[in-house]
Amino acid sequence: MSTPPTAATTHAVETVFRIESPRIIAGVARIVRDVGIAEELAQDALVAALEQWPGSGVPDNPGAWLMATAKRRAIDLVRRRETYARKLAEVGRDLESAPHAPDPGDLVDDPDAIDDDLLRLVFTACHPVLSAEARTTLTLRLLGGLTTAEIARAYLTAEATVAQRIVRAKRTLATKGVPFEVPTGPERDARLGSVLDVIYLIFNEGYAATAGDDWLRPALCEDALRLARVLAGLMPKEPEVHGLAALLEIQSARAAARTGPDGEPVLLANQNRSRWNQLLIRRGYEALTRAEAVTGEGVPGPYVLQAAIAACHVRAVRYEDTDWGQIATLYAVLALRAPSPVVELNRAVAVSMAQGPEAGLALVDALATEPALKDYHLLPSVRADLLARLGRTEEARAELERAIALARNEPERALLRARLTSL
Repeated sequence: MSTPPTAATTHAVETVFRIESPRIIAGVARIVRDVGIAEELAQDALVAALEQWPGSGVPDNPGAWLMATAKRRAIDLVRRRETYARKLAEVGRDLESAPHAPDPGDLVDDPDAIDDDLLRLVFTACHPVLSAEARTTLTLRLLGGLTTAEIARAYLTAEATVAQRIVRAKRTLATKGVPFEVPTGPERDARLGSVLDVIYLIFNEGYAATAGDDWLRPALCEDALRLARVLAGLMPKEPEVHGLAALLEIQSARAAARTGPDGEPVLLANQNRSRWNQLLIRRGYEALTRAEAVTGEGVPGPYVLQAAIAACHVRAVRYEDTDWGQIATLYAVLALRAPSPVVELNRAVAVSMAQGPEAGLALVDALATEPALKDYHLLPSVRADLLARLGRTEEARAELERAIALARNEPERALLRARLTSL
């Protein structure tokens, strides 16, 4: 009989699973060729850990334990569904000869193989049989390990809509027999855009978590950055791939300075720039240079433009040295290349810094009726800042109260409360 899990053990299991689930799902999907079944088997491994770890203790390599358990169950499923000899040849006879109790030492995956599996998982989830929304949602769920609520927040849509999207997407992949592979030739190029969007959304969820008690979730940022680097190696002639890699390198470089001693958010203006990672900044510059070289005389794509904006920020030795005029110009080009309410909101901030708060407020007020920003807490947050700079304190307080009500990340809510108190 298994020992009931304690709160500490449950937290440890769930934390490890949150980090490792994308790799587990990807590794198992290579065996069963069905991402829906792979996710179920990964969940089975989680249940097994909750049953066994309280008695046996948390393994030295818990991620490998979970992977081995999920793969063992995948092998058992394959045996039941297919002929023994053919399927075991595909999976590898090392799995067949391993003890039934998973031994992480016997089943540790090669890091390169893990990356390959993750890449296959991304391209499978981004297959054109799915809608654009379904591709991104499914990959965030499977690769990013995000909950339905977190994905809904990233999409600025209802949780029920996201849940239905995930169910339908997995069903479509299964019924259409979508292969678990990285596409080649023109098909790969056609599907690249949605893959880049998925990686960027995964990074953003790690860089500024939409909900919960943590401002940062570094594991998600690391997964996204690794995938961006893998793509850059696979597609060296694609400027947007290098643009995304540059953007994530530069954004990652600032991560250490984005939180204070107690994990509280630190805004860009107040960050200790000596804590920025210069190695990642240099890698970002190099990736941006490659992107610009491949772009040539053409118009830069959205990710190249965003990387150029990020580069403007890190080139400034002090916040006061930031070239807001150049940033506003880049945002104007980005608004033409990839128009969205969020881009317009960011452009408004840059314009306010370059031309004054009145100019920025006019742009923000034009977004007031934008449906996609109806529940987006950064809209009233930005408006509050502009109103405060104009001396309209009571209006600024009302906007901050609205932003606090809409925000779902606790450190961010605390930051907004502090701003409200300062007024």
